[in-house]
Parts: sequence; structure tokens; C-alpha cells
Amino acid sequence: MTGIRGLLLGCGVVAVLAASAVAAALALRAPSAPRAHFADAENADAVQEGKKLYASHCAGCHGRKLQGQLLWQVQDEFSGRRAPAHDQTGHTWQHPDEDLFAMTKFGRFPTTPPTVKSYMPAYGQNLSDNQILATIAYIKATWPLGLRVSQALLNPDYAGMPQNAETVEWRLPPTCQAALQRAGTAVGFSIEGLPQK
Repeated sequence: MTGIRGLLLGCGVVAVLAASAVAAALALRAPSAPRAHFADAENADAVQEGKKLYASHCAGCHGRKLQGQLLWQVQDEFSGRRAPAHDQTGHTWQHPDEDLFAMTKFGRFPTTPPTVKSYMPAYGQNLSDNQILATIAYIKATWPLGLRVSQALLNPDYAGMPQNAETVEWRLPPTCQAALQRAGTAVGFSIEGLPQK
């Protein structure tokens, strides 16, 4: 495969193409409902507070360096009991801020049926909404630019899109198929059926 189709399908997206996709997605976005919860990784004060909160409330399970518990990826009888990584090797960046907020505050995603057991403790009694958002902001601030762009595409109005995403060189993560599909949907193409020239 050659040209843009080969680059996109191979996840070898160069900065110019990725920045163009981001710019096109931002230009085409429709106004959405106001977002209830947003963790601003560009807010240095929130990130600093979140770093302290993460160390005291989250690091015991998710790791001092956000690496998760040993074997967190393994699907076995203990699946779901091990705390996943919040760094670039995990899947936290594949969830919008609202879901991350709900998981932290209530111990489950909003769409998780109440009959499904969650091993994540609910921090709503221990942390204020602003403290939860600061913790999430810290986690997001540790991600490479490509992950932050991909995660921002999940938020209403692409909240959290890094200010320099259109001007600096970056690549999407190795697991970029889902990110490319989201970006493609936003700008009118699909990974499976890219328009042929």
C-alpha cells in the first residue's frame, strides 16, 4: 500500500497528517451539550494538586509511576481485580473525562450495569469533584501528545485538545487503530474504506 492509505492503515501517521486531521476535526465539530466534568491537563496548579492526590490515594494500586499492578492485562479469574496502568501502556486514554470521573467518584463507569462487580473503590466520599478532576488532570498530563489528542477526541467539543497539537510533530500511539477510526469519523473517512483516488 502506498500514499495516505498505507500511512493510516500502518499507523505510521506523521505529524503533518495527524495535525491536519485534528485541524479538520476541530473545524467540523458541532456544538454539543455542556460538559459536566473536565480535567484540564494544561492547568499547572490542578496537575500539581493531582500529583499529590494520586500519590496518596491511587499509587498504592495503580503504581507510583502509573504502571498498574503486575499482570493487570491478563485475562484470567483475577481479571478486573488488578488495577490497570494509567500511563501510556494502559487504556485510560481510551475513555472520555466524564467516564474517568465517574469511575473515580462512584467506582464504576456510568454504563456498567449495577449487577457487575467493580473492584475500584469509590472515592466520592473522600475526594471532592475538583480533587478527582485534578487527579485525572495529573494522569493526562503525563501522556505523550498523541495520547492526549486521541483522548480529547472523546470529550464533548474535544475538550482537552492540547493547544500545540496542530503545530508540533507527534505520532499516535502504537495502538492507534481506534484513535484513527475516531478521527476518521470526525473528518469523514473510515479506516476500512478510505476514499480511493
